[in-house]
Amino acid sequence: MNQPTVIDTYLATQPDDVRQALEHLRQLIKSLAPEAEEAINYGIPAFMLNGMLVGIAAAKGHCGFYPGSGSIVEQYKDELTGYSTSKGTIRFTPEKPLPDELVKRIVIQRIAENAAKGKKAGKKKAE
Repeated sequence: MNQPTVIDTYLATQPDDVRQALEHLRQLIKSLAPEAEEAINYGIPAFMLNGMLVGIAAAKGHCGFYPGSGSIVEQYKDELTGYSTSKGTIRFTPEKPLPDELVKRIVIQRIAENAAKGKKAGKKKAE
């Protein structure tokens, strides 16, 4: 039987609707980045793959999706109309979740960005 992870513990403390919304995101992220490690980073559930990939969290009155890159929110601003955003945060509610296709595109983009950063770091070390 699988042992509970730190994210399991975090999610267990959330109301049912919030837990279900965040668990849905978690499973979607894991399907796209199965090699990502789950962790708590800056107090929120995070997925680590060549650095911070994305994060998810519950807050008073909303859930948060943290794309790990300030440029992502700006890049997808037209698709995020109707959601509250800030430079590195996309806020949503269980009643109005983020579209799966949008989350998929963001996670795939973040995987590519982190992989490119890792290759640049590797080249610097080799020089």
